[in-house]
Amino acid sequence: MPAPRRTAKPSHYRFFATAAKGLEPIVADELRALGAAEVKEERGGASFAGPPALAYRACLWLRSANRVLFPVTRFPVADGDGLYAAVNTLPWEQDISPDGSLAVQFSGVVPGITHTHYGAQRIKDAVVDRLRERFGRRPDVDREQPDVLINCHVHRGIATLSIDLSGDSLHQRGYRVESVAAPLKENLAAALLLKCGWPAIAAAGGSFTDPMCGSGTLVIEAALMAGDIAPGLWRTRWGFSRWLRHDAATWDKVLQDARRRRHAGLRKLPVLLGFDQDRRAIEIARRNAARVGLGDALRLRPTALADTRLPPRLTPGLVLTNPPYGERLGEVATLAPLYAELGHWLKNQCLGWHAGFITGHAELGKHTGLRAVKRNTFYNGALECKLLQFNVGPDAFMREKPAAP
Repeated sequence: MPAPRRTAKPSHYRFFATAAKGLEPIVADELRALGAAEVKEERGGASFAGPPALAYRACLWLRSANRVLFPVTRFPVADGDGLYAAVNTLPWEQDISPDGSLAVQFSGVVPGITHTHYGAQRIKDAVVDRLRERFGRRPDVDREQPDVLINCHVHRGIATLSIDLSGDSLHQRGYRVESVAAPLKENLAAALLLKCGWPAIAAAGGSFTDPMCGSGTLVIEAALMAGDIAPGLWRTRWGFSRWLRHDAATWDKVLQDARRRRHAGLRKLPVLLGFDQDRRAIEIARRNAARVGLGDALRLRPTALADTRLPPRLTPGLVLTNPPYGERLGEVATLAPLYAELGHWLKNQCLGWHAGFITGHAELGKHTGLRAVKRNTFYNGALECKLLQFNVGPDAFMREKPAAP
């Protein structure tokens, strides 16, 4: 087997942003907005091209992605021994210090590799054996906070070996230390906002409200988006931080630019409101908001839906929420009154607004009495969900069928 060749060029590289199922088009659009070249939607994410600064911006600014990978090589693999041999030929001394640490993530199917842990072990052995041969010592394995995280995915006999530049998943912004039951992941919340057109609504001066905000994920993500604030600004650790090819000067420029944009963006935030009947949830939401410097920018109130009143003369904008939707048939039936109450509230408080909610059971939407103008499929973990969108006006409400004579 010929030795695998690295795919990167000196000043122009290809990268891959991973995404949850259904979010690939949204991630691709975000990459284009960042100035990425050759953006291509693929299964599980989107590939793109550009200089190292672009990869750093992607790590810092992508709102709906999971990870940013730097693919270093692709090669055919027939079995575990072939995988070891191919990986062992690569110059890992350019990436990992023999005194550092590494971890390996493996996915895919290779004959003779019966589970992902064994696949990861063969790659780890190939890397540390090479470094031991050259330096007389080898890096440690650290599965929690490695200096370098290696990702290997095998599809149809072709292995793609990458350096994970993000480290932890990008949905881990750093502000949500506490949460309540069944929270949305931050990157899914951002994807819902993008799909509902929130950036354009905010730019036009529209307001935002979540009448069942829980620990505040949607309203915080809405604020970060409206304020041109990079979602990764509060992360303290990155996958590239101790990578030997990390360009600290370029990263510092990207970081300083994001900080300047945040400073300017905080001055143009629209009205952002969050309500929840659970007082503890609101307290958690306030602490989460404070961690990203938004404690004074968001209006978070412990109020039941039926008692929620929007301020007078509030500029219409976007209502977006994640109401309970149950996972069992019996639970779904008991939620119909809540959705009817949500529809009543929208009709009385939000005429002229755009509205949306995500639900695992689209049939619950009919109980709002609203006619959806858009339906999009997303996945909250493994659960398929629907984002239902509405323009709350006289034509949005379904006419009740006349009673039978």
